[in-house]
Amino acid sequence: MQINMNNKLGKQYKLCSKIVIESIFETGLTVKSHPFIARLKLVESEDSAPFKIAFSAPKKTFRFAHERNRIKRICKESVRSNKAIIESYLQTQNKQLVLFLIYATKEELKHDKLQKRTSKLFHKIITKLEEHEI
Repeated sequence: MQINMNNKLGKQYKLCSKIVIESIFETGLTVKSHPFIARLKLVESEDSAPFKIAFSAPKKTFRFAHERNRIKRICKESVRSNKAIIESYLQTQNKQLVLFLIYATKEELKHDKLQKRTSKLFHKIITKLEEHEI
């Protein structure tokens, strides 16, 4: 598995498979770290990306599509800038992860605060993976 340590979050990081997403919710782990709820699962994959991610903003909380799209866009930016944390861990462990990230708060957080929370979430995910040794 080759890792691409540039600062982009391109197409190879996108989680598209409905089958994989369903399996995350059936048998995956849950990590909660305000404002996120992360569902995750280790997988065997031939892809070059160490993790694949999908973002979600609940329609019940954010009524308008432009609000949900904005939330997903700022979450994606936050993950992109902090991805080195989880990418380096997954590379050293030679693992691949699928991640479904749910934005689970009513208010939109400021950019710097969201950056810190994303970093904290990734550290929690690493701790959870080390606990469970899947």
